[in-house]
Amino acid sequence: MASPYDAPVTDSAKRGVRSGLRARRRGLAAARDLGPDGADARALATRALALVDGLDLTRPAVVLSYASVPGEPPTTALNAALVAAGHRVLVPITLPGLDLDWHDVTAGPDRPLGRDAPGLADLVLAPGLAADGRGTRLGQGGGCYDRALPRRRPGTPVVLVLHPGELDTGATLPREEHDEPVDAVLTADGVVRLR
Repeated sequence: MASPYDAPVTDSAKRGVRSGLRARRRGLAAARDLGPDGADARALATRALALVDGLDLTRPAVVLSYASVPGEPPTTALNAALVAAGHRVLVPITLPGLDLDWHDVTAGPDRPLGRDAPGLADLVLAPGLAADGRGTRLGQGGGCYDRALPRRRPGTPVVLVLHPGELDTGATLPREEHDEPVDAVLTADGVVRLR
């Protein structure tokens, strides 16, 4: 039986895969401790700090992150831990047309930094629904990060934040030419390097 991941790359193929991944995420999220002070929040914060330390980034590092929505791996504690450790954390502001502006998480969205803020980043923590072993990231389908990631400096690592079980190293997710691969996946269980 063919895997749904192996379908030809088309918008409808990605939509079909996303539908299945969203259903899987609902089941995974229901079984996780995703509260603001829950086990996943604490584990992601600890693992993100270790990741930054292990990458030997400049001090303080500039980290592109995001504000998670219900069902996603929780990032509030992660962002707060990075700030408490002295790092600068930038989170997105979604613009009309689904491009992204950015603001410092400590300053608020009324002080945007511009669409080119990814060029300041030493590390990108990106949202998504799944990744495969080749580093293919499948996002929500708006293309926000497809626009933003090429604005980072060459060599800036991209780490996808997922729930445990959303990395499928045996799958082949649909990838288009504009899709930016990720270097690693961060979950409450740890970091898996992909490339």
